Amino acid sequence: MKDLDNDRVAELRKRLLQQREALLGLEETGAEASSTVEVDQTSVGRLSRMDDLRAQAMSQESERRRHLELQRINSALQRMEVGEYGCCVRCGEEIALRRLEFDPAAPLCIRCASEAESGAD
Repeated sequence: MKDLDNDRVAELRKRLLQQREALLGLEETGAEASSTVEVDQTSVGRLSRMDDLRAQAMSQESERRRHLELQRINSALQRMEVGEYGCCVRCGEEIALRRLEFDPAAPLCIRCASEAESGAD
């Protein structure tokens, strides 16, 4: 890849590792919030139970998103290890450097990402 030299790959790897560490830290603190809500229904009102359930659902969705982002990051790190980083996993074309600088975990070139987003497969 003409724009993606070893120094830039190392810089992007460092960013990915930092992002992964931050997400893992959030995952540890979020585990308690997403655990099953058990409320003594005799001492807590219906609105409080609803608020607890809503907070639990939001926490579970945040956890799901963190997990997906961790998968994206780990996949990008794996592509770096095998020398496939910077190439679209769908079409094999180079991913623009600006796109990788914006999102180092990006697996698709802009064209394939646009097609995937619009559902054109």
